[in-house]
Amino acid sequence: MTRKKIIAGNWKMNATKEEAVTLVNGILANYSDYNLSENKVAVVASPFPYIHYCSSMFANYPYLYAAAQNCSEFEQGAYTGEVSAKIIASLDVNYVIIGHSERRQYFAETDEMLLNKIKQAQKQDLIPIFCCGESLETREANAHFDFIKAQLENCIFHLTENEIKDIVIAYEPIWAIGTGKTATPEQAQEIHAFIRDEIAKKYNEEIATQISILYGGSVNAKNAAEIFACNDIDGGLVGGASLKADEFATIIKAMK
Repeated sequence: MTRKKIIAGNWKMNATKEEAVTLVNGILANYSDYNLSENKVAVVASPFPYIHYCSSMFANYPYLYAAAQNCSEFEQGAYTGEVSAKIIASLDVNYVIIGHSERRQYFAETDEMLLNKIKQAQKQDLIPIFCCGESLETREANAHFDFIKAQLENCIFHLTENEIKDIVIAYEPIWAIGTGKTATPEQAQEIHAFIRDEIAKKYNEEIATQISILYGGSVNAKNAAEIFACNDIDGGLVGGASLKADEFATIIKAMK
């Protein structure tokens, strides 16, 4: 089975309305060069105010999808400031990032909360991009394998076989996010293979083989092709470089 290749841009808390319009137009201007297909898609996770604009603009561009950067663990109700998966799905959005390290660090999101968010997302037919990854201290202590295994076991390994099939995983070494540091292709491949092996142990080889695992950690136009050439790396969760239309286009094109 051919795993889906996914290049997902995460704008984080960036872009005014005018900047968002310019960026979307820049992404669309390069569309014909992306060679997107059922097996290779591009995703843009803008701030909440722009997700419907993105989904509307992408409607006539096959395999280019809008995403949210987060969703509530609750379906609806008196949760001021929250945005539910139900609301997101009603805006013709396809993907949602869940468990980004910045959400875990700054907003104290727990494994239990993340599992609830995933279940809410899947209930609305949104595809969760579940993030996992270790800090520099954890890696230097040679505890990164145990740390990532625990992140999987405490959250997505509570899903059924049918549920886990519809998950995308993004490995994001925290020490490489926005720092300019990048895991070497060998380091990234090693972790991706480890994650896939853990999925096979928990579920089965077939499921492990079909789940897309993305690399996120200072992916840019210069290193994308080398990273994407690794066997178990199925794309990227791109941060800062996704805010530059030409660079994001180069990264999308680097995924063969």
